[in-house]
Amino acid sequence: MTNAWLVLALGDNREHGGNDGYDDNPAEHYSWDSTVQNHARVAVGDVIALWDRKELVGVSVIEAVDIGTAKKTVYFCPQCEKANIKRRQRQKPTFRCGSCGALFDNAGRTTKAVTTYRSRHGKVWMDGRGLLSGAALRALCDSPKSQLSMRPARWEKLRDALLETAKADAVFGLMDSQRVPIPGGHRVAEVHTRVGQAAFRAALLREQGEQCAISGPAPADVLEAAHLYSYAETGEHHDFGGMLLRRDLHRLFDNGRIAVDPGTDLLDIAPELDAYPTYSELHGKPLAFRLRPEHRVWLTAHWNMHRADS
Repeated sequence: MTNAWLVLALGDNREHGGNDGYDDNPAEHYSWDSTVQNHARVAVGDVIALWDRKELVGVSVIEAVDIGTAKKTVYFCPQCEKANIKRRQRQKPTFRCGSCGALFDNAGRTTKAVTTYRSRHGKVWMDGRGLLSGAALRALCDSPKSQLSMRPARWEKLRDALLETAKADAVFGLMDSQRVPIPGGHRVAEVHTRVGQAAFRAALLREQGEQCAISGPAPADVLEAAHLYSYAETGEHHDFGGMLLRRDLHRLFDNGRIAVDPGTDLLDIAPELDAYPTYSELHGKPLAFRLRPEHRVWLTAHWNMHRADS
């Protein structure tokens, strides 16, 4: 199954958390950094659909993701010191804080080290202007009410919506893009490793045994240590903050398509997985290990993040 992302491309007006914006060329590349939610989940081969809140700008397939590091300037409200500020286009003072409502001309500023990402996707770019509205695109996302600048979306739904437009031939070309020969070789890249991940996994194996927390007994070779919270945001391994999962179930849990109902402690499988019996048959079943209060705290937060709207 192909993953798809709806990403916000506003040119010079694209800001996030009071920063200077990003250098984007929608038909060629898209930039983001580690302050953006879902920043590390986008991968080569994923479909990327760019929009400007009003309509689709274009669609392509990611050929490469360049990763680096940089110093980022972040601007903040001088009154509450939060970065939730917006530049006012026609009114004065220049800035308004979305958190405390303060108005001011001069924002505070600081710098922070970030990981930078840039997708390269120019080979099979399909212009999308005039094809799908902002409202139609929101409906294709896993969480239609989300305000994130990078949102998981359903490629199957996007494909079907595009096939109903006048550019059906171009969509078929996009679907066949994976047949383009893939260049090989190696390149040197900076890689971020999760410190302590091996010890975290070993502790879970001791606590929970050789079994996937969702599907049951499995050899240790196929089990991954899944955090019940966003490790990328905290960088910490919390006691009783994880469970062992098969890789496929780990990914589905991370993107919210599998969750645990805090009211029943039973698995809740998202409706879009109904077509896959391997997963849909898990709905309503208990986890394969005994939950502690700490587990329930993290699982409830995960539920609230992915099931609050429903």
